[in-house]
Amino acid sequence: MFFVLLLTSVFSFAQAVTEQFLVKGNCNMCKARIETTATKAGAISANWSAETQTLTIVLDESKVTCDTILKQVAEAGHDNEKFKASEDAYKALPACCLYTRGSDKNENVHTDSDEKQIEGVKITREKEATAISKKEAGLIFNISSKELLKAACCNLSESFETNATVDVSFSNAVTGTKQLKMLGLDQKYTLLTKEQLPEIRGLASAYGLNFIPGKWIGGIQLTKGGSTVVNGYESITGQINTELLKSHDDDKKSETEINLFSDNNGRVEANVTSTSPISDKWNQSVLLHGNGTFGDTDMNDDNFLDRPKGSQLNVAYLLNYNDLESSGFASHFGINFLKDERTAGQIGFNKRIPQKEQSLYGVGIDISRFQLWNKTGYIFKGKPYQSLGWMNQLTYHQQDSFFGLRNYYGKETSYYSNLIFESIIGNTNNKYKVGASFLYDKYDEDYLLDNYKRTETVPGLFAEYTLTGEKFTLVTGARVDFHNLAGTQFTPRMNFKYDLTPKTIFRISAGRGFRTANIFAESQSYFASNREIQVINDGGEIYGLKPEIAWNYGVSLQQEFKLFGRKSTLLADFFRTDFQNQVVTDLDESAQKILFYNLEGKSFANSFQTQWDFQPLKNLEFRVAYKYYDVALDYLSGLKKVPFMAKHRGFANLAYSTNKTEKGRFWSFDTTLNLVGKQRLPNTKSNPEEFQIGDYSPSYSTLNAQISRNFSEKIRVYLGGENLTGYQQKVAILDAGNPFGNYFDGGMVYAPIMKQNFYVGVDFKF
Repeated sequence: MFFVLLLTSVFSFAQAVTEQFLVKGNCNMCKARIETTATKAGAISANWSAETQTLTIVLDESKVTCDTILKQVAEAGHDNEKFKASEDAYKALPACCLYTRGSDKNENVHTDSDEKQIEGVKITREKEATAISKKEAGLIFNISSKELLKAACCNLSESFETNATVDVSFSNAVTGTKQLKMLGLDQKYTLLTKEQLPEIRGLASAYGLNFIPGKWIGGIQLTKGGSTVVNGYESITGQINTELLKSHDDDKKSETEINLFSDNNGRVEANVTSTSPISDKWNQSVLLHGNGTFGDTDMNDDNFLDRPKGSQLNVAYLLNYNDLESSGFASHFGINFLKDERTAGQIGFNKRIPQKEQSLYGVGIDISRFQLWNKTGYIFKGKPYQSLGWMNQLTYHQQDSFFGLRNYYGKETSYYSNLIFESIIGNTNNKYKVGASFLYDKYDEDYLLDNYKRTETVPGLFAEYTLTGEKFTLVTGARVDFHNLAGTQFTPRMNFKYDLTPKTIFRISAGRGFRTANIFAESQSYFASNREIQVINDGGEIYGLKPEIAWNYGVSLQQEFKLFGRKSTLLADFFRTDFQNQVVTDLDESAQKILFYNLEGKSFANSFQTQWDFQPLKNLEFRVAYKYYDVALDYLSGLKKVPFMAKHRGFANLAYSTNKTEKGRFWSFDTTLNLVGKQRLPNTKSNPEEFQIGDYSPSYSTLNAQISRNFSEKIRVYLGGENLTGYQQKVAILDAGNPFGNYFDGGMVYAPIMKQNFYVGVDFKF
């Protein structure tokens, strides 16, 4: 009997063959569905890999054919190299399983509804302008170039006008620069990267948002809450990563775009972006930007420019190599040079004449910046899940500036390196990353008569583990950094996602972050005043201050549903940030001083946001959001709400486009309404009564709108208006008539300082 069974099993084994096929899918639910369908169809065993999009089946060809198995896989909703799923089967998949459909390399493709062979099948699905990632454990928003076209996106600071998560505001009434806020905290607590490399930090904190032109941006990834430990320790409220414009590997055509822009207040700019292949493995991008502001804009009649005059020249060159299929190597090189010169202050001020030799108050800001970076990756042969990546960047930044009789000069040389190894434990459900990083910052700053020099060196080690189940994803990691001035710092972080249903996603996150404060560079919005700066030494190694350390916790619920037969998404999230230590910028102790000191007591920020995205009609998108902030800290005078932070904010965006004709013609309409509640203002009671401001600002609203017309695939014209409600802060500068007096202050800005601004632009593609 044993001998007969042995012969039978050997005979059966001889009939079994192993085959591999391309099968489209997304997640572990796809894996379970594909493998179950294949085995039910007659396969002896089946294994599908999300990484390689391949299905490996073992079958007895005397009992079942590969076509039979793959046809049933297609009936379950998954395109493969022999059969296409029907549209109904595809749409019946859960939201997390909706993979991107496209043309298949194999021309002999069957459809589920028709057994005849057809050629050139191409199924396309329109990409969302802003999409919440369903795969990632963290709460990540992917903002595409389509979203950026909805407004006058001249630089990164203007890229979030149609986004409800990020708050954008003017930092002061003299330099006209903007800053971002997220989760109720200042921009400095958000990790701002470019190509996953550190970008807006250090001396670039004040004006760095102006250094990335909007036409250069290929996409933005916005992470709320603690981000991955792989990218460093500085993220506290989240991360905003900007990807520059590059050629697509599947598009071998060269493309050049010219953009011209102007507004009614004397601002003009020009952009030239060119992406082109050099060979099958090399492609390049040339990015050029120039802008100038020439008009004397003074809408509140205080004799001060509402925004500075000046110019910027910005040039970048990107070189990309991709040979992943053959050698497993890919590399990206980049070089960037920027020169930015700005003049602000009273109308008529001459920057060429020293401030001491003229009575008019002036501000001059000259910035030079150079960057060189490289990212190289290798995927191990036969192991698509295992890779090694190395990122390096060198940055030199110099700023020469003065604010009336107050001078500030700064130089920063920075080098960053990050080595990452990624692989699996057993299978792709258990992934891990390990690596080492190094950060070098050399600062040389002059403020008035004082010189501040320091060098920070930070070697670090990190590890991150990702566990993927059928309905959940857990990402947990930690890093240890050996800071020469701040000491050894341990940074743990965790993100967890659970799919309660295919359309209901629950997330939680927690993590720690730390950073060293650059008090002068980050507080330049208050330099255009006569406040005296005082630093209360607390024994720290950086300006006498200790590093900032905070914990961030978050929870969110994402729900997709059908409303009137159309897709609708509701998102609600709550985040809390608790500071273990913080460098406090105190404007309340005296209206004639700015105090910097380490926190003694508590400091927290509670952020709640609910957002509803709905598409009531084809080509019509509607987004509405409400945000609540509760941000307070212990000042020397007691626990107070942080100034310039509205407790309540409302947001609404409406976008509509007509159907595109065969020649690529269509109209687009977009409008955004922002409602901003009252904000606590710094205490100015030590000023004379005529130079005091109230305890709270009034509430206000702003409205932006844009109309664009695509005359073809190559020509687009757009025009729009900002702050169409015309709301303007009545007194933006205290004691503007006496800028060298004790009470002059241009940093008390809570609302727009310019009324309506109208613009027009044109894009040409070749």
